[in-house]
Amino acid sequence: MARKRTSNEITIVDVADEAGVSYSTVSRVVNNKTYVKPETRARVVEAMARLGYQANLQARSLASGRSNVIGLLVTELTTQYMGEIVSGIEEVLTANQYELMLYTTHRQKTKESAYINMMARGLADGLLIVLPREPEAYLRSLRQRNFPYVLIDQFGIDDSDLSVTSANREAGYVATKHLIDLGHRRIGLITGWLDMISADHRIAGYRAALADHNLPFDKSLVYTGDFTQTGGFLGAGYLLDLPQPPTAIFASNDISAVGAMDAVRGRGMKVPLDISIIGFDDIPLTTVVTPHLTTIRQPLTEMGSLATRMLINLIQKPEESQQSVILPTSLVIRGSTAPPRG
Repeated sequence: MARKRTSNEITIVDVADEAGVSYSTVSRVVNNKTYVKPETRARVVEAMARLGYQANLQARSLASGRSNVIGLLVTELTTQYMGEIVSGIEEVLTANQYELMLYTTHRQKTKESAYINMMARGLADGLLIVLPREPEAYLRSLRQRNFPYVLIDQFGIDDSDLSVTSANREAGYVATKHLIDLGHRRIGLITGWLDMISADHRIAGYRAALADHNLPFDKSLVYTGDFTQTGGFLGAGYLLDLPQPPTAIFASNDISAVGAMDAVRGRGMKVPLDISIIGFDDIPLTTVVTPHLTTIRQPLTEMGSLATRMLINLIQKPEESQQSVILPTSLVIRGSTAPPRG
């Protein structure tokens, strides 16, 4: 029976065979070269994880013992929300002469954990993790290794977990209060992923605003969404089909709000004449849609840049104490909200 090889005996040729690519492609992925297609990079990374291949980029800089690479784990790159965050990250990394190693999980739990563990074994000096799905699976392990990381738009599971978030509960309150102040009394809510603390806090803000204005919480007015345009479209359809539909909708992000606007138009209705819609994030798309979207401005670029500065400081000066940060949000009133008809 053949002896099973250890991870140290696995070569890039083995990884290339496993992934169905050339060994030079594997080399480019390992060394974080940019001219590799995202889908090819993902295939190589998955092959490395399956085989247990451990590359050590720290050999690049023996004097400092660092690779000068920061790992970034995101759910996807196709949204303007993520683009704004990455823009802030790249600006700080460039200024500090760090390279970026980027991986997307597409909300798959196994990929999230595998990528994190692999990058923590020498591929990167530290990690930025945006909207993690199940951080409990690996954050304790990272802490035990004293491996530097900062969470973005998600709280950690321990007080020692550094994170940069925004004031989601207060923002949910402000968004709902804006609709109440306009005269709306039946306000629908399209949530985000319920396993995300940010989504949960926005729901809490919505409920608090209703309570403070003596409006009952009606669970039938809450649709469980997923932060996608399709989710917003389906959510608005559900709300409009209620026996007593709402006169306004608070969508938990701008992409969901755009989907909700599509659903309203598809029924021959108009925003905000027939129903008001407010979003969350203030991505560039909000001023492209018609009418322009009222929303909560979340400082996405600043979240990315601040988290990156915190991580670099954690890498270079681990003895210095740092605290998690909650950034303020603001209401941006545009054309998609108005008093209810009649």
